[in-house]
Order: sequence, then C-alpha cells, then structure tokens
Amino acid sequence: MCSPSARAARPTVRLAPLAGMAALLSQLALSAVPCFAQAYPVKPVKFMVGFAPGGAADITARALAPKLADALGQQFYIENRPGAGGMLGTDAAAKSPPDGYTLLLMPAADAVQPAVRRKMPYDLMRDFAPVARVVNGPWFLVVHPSVPARSAREFVALVRKNPGKLNYATSGVGSSAHMAAELFNALAKVSTVHVPYKGIVEGMTGVAGGEVDIIFASIPSSLPLRNAGRVRALAVTTRERTPLAPDMPTLHESGVTGYDRSGWYGVLAPAAVPRDIISKLNGAIVKIVNAPDMKTTFMNQGLEPATSTPEAFGEFIRSEVAGNIKLVKAAAIRVE
Repeated sequence: MCSPSARAARPTVRLAPLAGMAALLSQLALSAVPCFAQAYPVKPVKFMVGFAPGGAADITARALAPKLADALGQQFYIENRPGAGGMLGTDAAAKSPPDGYTLLLMPAADAVQPAVRRKMPYDLMRDFAPVARVVNGPWFLVVHPSVPARSAREFVALVRKNPGKLNYATSGVGSSAHMAAELFNALAKVSTVHVPYKGIVEGMTGVAGGEVDIIFASIPSSLPLRNAGRVRALAVTTRERTPLAPDMPTLHESGVTGYDRSGWYGVLAPAAVPRDIISKLNGAIVKIVNAPDMKTTFMNQGLEPATSTPEAFGEFIRSEVAGNIKLVKAAAIRVE
C-alpha cells in the first residue's frame, strides 16, 4: 500500500460526467504505478546462488547484498542451492513468484547449459528478465613450469607444432574452463586433449603437480600457485588487457586472433517481475558496483565492475548463448 504522503501527492482525477468507467480505470491504473515502484521492497529479498559458498558467484552476491539492503531499506540474503552445474538454483529462481523478492545471481556457466544439454527444466530467455550485468572475471592461461614456453606467443607456436600432445584440465565437461580451452583450440587451429576434474581447484592442483599441462582458470585461483612458482601464467583471456594484471599479454595479441573469454556475473529476476522493480534494482546495482569502495572490493577478488542496462544485459546473454551453441557444435561437446 502507498503511504498517506504518497496518496496525497497524486494529482486529483477529474472526469466529465460522460467520461465513462474505462477512462476512470485507466487514470487510476496509471496513478498506481509510481506508488508500486515506491513501495518495493517491503520485505526481505532472496539472492539465489546455484553454487556452494566461497565461489565467485557467491562472493559477488554477498558483496552486493548488504549494499542493496542499505540502499533499499530491506534485508537481501543469500540462499545457496548448488547442483547440476548451477541448474538447481537457476530452476528454483525461474519458478519463484514474479514479485521481485527472489533474484538470481547468474554466472557465465548458465549461458553454457542451453548449449550442452538436450533438456532443460527452464528456458533462460523465456523465464527470466535481465536486471543488470555486474562484474567480469578475466582468466589466465596457466601451464606447468615444464611446458617449454616462456610467453604466450611461444606457447601458441608450441601447441601448433605438437597436435594432440598437450592436455588441459577443466572442472568438468561443459564447464566454463572447458569452453575456454575449446575456443582456444578452434581459434588457434590446434588440438589439445581434455582431462576433466571434479572442480577447478582439483584441476589447478593437477597442473601444479604436473599431471596436466594446461588450464584456463580465474586470476584469484591462479595467483597463489603462480606466486609459489608451481605454475606459469602466460596470457589473460579477455580481448583487452586487464587492470588486474596490466603487464600480462592477451591471447588475442599473442597470435590467437579474436580470442575473448572470461567469467561474468549478473542479476536476473523471474520474467514477469514488473518493469518498475527491474528499473529500481538496476539503478541501485549500477550505483553500488561503481562506487570506489565496491570497485576495490571486487578488484581484490579478481573481478572487474561491468555494469549495464537491463536491455544491454539481455543482448549480452543472447550473444553468449548463441556463441556457446556454435562452439559446442563445432567441438561436439555433450553433457547428456
């Protein structure tokens, strides 16, 4: 309900005697819209995260939640529902009431699922409304120190001369790391062998132990082993160099023309959430993420602020899904 002050602020509706009920209802409906936007939220809001605590999706949600609570005057809390590569949490969010009180912290992995699964319990494009893209997470191309390449350009030349002789670790078939490696194979026109692990930590351990030659991994997960000399980081995976590691060359500039891949995270709501709520959330998120203290918080976690309008985020998701479908088809990847 609107507050008395909000009711008092509305313009008086005056109709001619013969104006009719339809005009009256139209006027009343229009006058109610600002009140609805003003009222939200009136109770706690849930952030659904389809992964266990501690990962980048969870970190992003937990950084946003208290700031959104301060900005909008209600608690924002996290519900972790891991499983099926994030699909359990995403499905739960898709089936939530479209009232703005359940939001999804969407990772890049969600844009891979439609490309690798024949059946999905939800339709990413039909069942969700984009709210805002939040952050981007560049990755490093990482190799074991025994790999005879000291630079990204030397590495590209090495794999081109040795088809099928080097292998790469991932966190599983259809994972973001898998997509990153297969995009490298496609654009560099090389052949490397997939070795799936249960998770990215296990994959990094495999590379550090010399079981596997290569992995595409987030900067935070790579840095401790890199600093200890147990792995070597050769390139960053984004098209442009990242301020997180400005001296690190990109694969694009190292001979893999057009390479651009990274983790990213954004906020979605169930599809029928009113537009005014989407706009209110977007405005709050964009302001929060671009504040100096939050920029520092995210950069310390290996994440770059990358906010957007709801429309731009929707176009970005469509582009990511289409690119993943094309890549999966070319590499003949299938989870099921």
